[in-house]
Amino acid sequence: MTAVTDEDQGNGTAGTGEPKEKEEARSEDGRWDDGLIARRAAAADPRGDSGTGHSRTDGGSTDSADPAGPADPSALAGSAPEGDDVRPQVEAYGPSGGPLPTRLDALRELVGLSRARLDRDTLAEAGRVLDEAAARQRLSSRHTVVAIAGATGSGKSTLFNAFSGAQISDTGLRRPTTSQPIACSWTDGAAGLLDRLAIPGRLRRRPHPGPAAFDEALQGLVLVDLPDHDSAATAHRDQVDRVLALVDAVIWVVDPEKYADAALHERYLRPLAGHAEVTFVVLNQIDRLPGEAADLVLDDLRRLLDEDGMALGEHGEPGATVMSLSALTGDGVPELREMVGRFVQDRTAATRRLSADVDAAAARLRPVYVAEGRPGLGERAREEFTDRLAEAVGAAAAGQAAEREWRRNAGRACGTPWLRLWRWYESRGLPGSLDRMGQALAPPEEESTARQRVEQAVRIVADDASAGLPAPWAQAVREAAFTGAKGLPEALDELAAKAAAGGGSAKGSGGSGRFGTASGRGPATGVALGGRPARPPRPKWWPAAVLAQVSMTLLQVFGGLWLLGQIVGVLEPGLVVPALIMLAGVVGGPLVEWSCAAAIRGPARRYGQDAERRLREAAAGCGRARVLDPVSAELVRYREVRERYVAVTEFSTTGQ
Repeated sequence: MTAVTDEDQGNGTAGTGEPKEKEEARSEDGRWDDGLIARRAAAADPRGDSGTGHSRTDGGSTDSADPAGPADPSALAGSAPEGDDVRPQVEAYGPSGGPLPTRLDALRELVGLSRARLDRDTLAEAGRVLDEAAARQRLSSRHTVVAIAGATGSGKSTLFNAFSGAQISDTGLRRPTTSQPIACSWTDGAAGLLDRLAIPGRLRRRPHPGPAAFDEALQGLVLVDLPDHDSAATAHRDQVDRVLALVDAVIWVVDPEKYADAALHERYLRPLAGHAEVTFVVLNQIDRLPGEAADLVLDDLRRLLDEDGMALGEHGEPGATVMSLSALTGDGVPELREMVGRFVQDRTAATRRLSADVDAAAARLRPVYVAEGRPGLGERAREEFTDRLAEAVGAAAAGQAAEREWRRNAGRACGTPWLRLWRWYESRGLPGSLDRMGQALAPPEEESTARQRVEQAVRIVADDASAGLPAPWAQAVREAAFTGAKGLPEALDELAAKAAAGGGSAKGSGGSGRFGTASGRGPATGVALGGRPARPPRPKWWPAAVLAQVSMTLLQVFGGLWLLGQIVGVLEPGLVVPALIMLAGVVGGPLVEWSCAAAIRGPARRYGQDAERRLREAAAGCGRARVLDPVSAELVRYREVRERYVAVTEFSTTGQ
């Protein structure tokens, strides 16, 4: 049985004298192992049998986790007492309480509701956070993955070895020294987490048996030594970025020379400022600083972190842990180990990391969800849109035409015979008649003007509804308005024709509407052939007025015949009586006509207003169905996603 020494570990051998290149070998069960764990098992087995099958090596780490005793020296050495169940028992990470599950559900709903309105690149980060959260929740909750990151020569590998109590990660003057991530797991059951980090089995280690390995506070820690983030090798930097996006916490190791490096602050610390609660910033190599220089450099480091927007965990407040140490001399390392131990035993690192990731994703999505002011479609905007459509469809003109038609019909029924004879002459459509003149004066650009008014009304209401909205949702509102406006002029013209049929509003368009579509209908629509509207209904007192007008006409005829008979000598002379009778008829006819005109003024106005109201309501209903309702639907959709976004940011831990 061969003993294992620190020197053997540092040289990459385990008392066998084999070179480091031959350290990777196939174990008896066909798995890769580095030979070190198997030899430890042989050294710890009292029977001297390292091939009993009680330990399962998975790339240098033992997955036979005893849930009751991860601190058992025999378990840490890679073996378990005979007869115990050594199968991995891993608790899936699934927080039953707290706001994180609610926030993740809200973010998932937010992404689902937004796919039709936002491009894939905008939602990519949120989708990645959801995927990584789901992947992390399926893995062990008893382990906390902490990465040690730093620049070239900062001493992160030395700190990694100080934690594990063995020369696991190579150190030296050659740069870069660490070319691939190396993991050290204090307890079993972390294989799934390491698989997620894509760390191969040959780079998975266990701490050296000793105080570091048996430290209760570190049980559950998975420590990962990363390559240099400022390495000249692009592949090294890519690995750093990939692993940093997956670990639960990060220990940033800086040295007195590069603690203010712009690459560190601008590429990592500033973008990850929201992850302060899962961040440790360690000033290493203080043994190189004389006197109070270490305190001055540490204060300057805190200042830079504050400028980066990273909260500092001082005076009991949540935030990043900032401290100084010397990994080479061991000064400050126990304090860091104690802090990390409390952090690991708290078992909230994964929750904090995922919460910070959700905060970061929500901060990126803020410009596409948070509006300026209170956007929406108010009653005033709706009324103005209705007014513009009513103006475009000619509702006011239709009401005035209906009122004039009422008055015209009243004049025909209650006017004197001589006036009715003159109007009959006009109705024949002779050259110079008023009807022909009215048609000739109709503006030829009425059709295009009305269509432009409709388009302007749609454009204005779309701008009002989208004012203040984020660009994607404003565009969706405008598209909904313009899509619904297609065919709106024709629909309004058809409604105008129907309103004319029901209300008697005169258009006189000769069979075409205001927007250039056929609106002159046959009698089935209630509009007379030739585009003339049906006559409005007559009030009940009109027959009496007609009878009075007839009586006045008869008096005129009777008086005139009486006077004519006296003139020709048929009747006896007496001009006074027939003259008075004829005068009564002559004066009474216009008087009756004037009285009727005064009596019909109110009903005619109400009739015109009713015709205008019907056409206005018809235009408003058409505009509401085609434009306002689709716009309102888009606004409701935006309010839904805004509520989901508020749910995502409601319990933000970073204030983003």
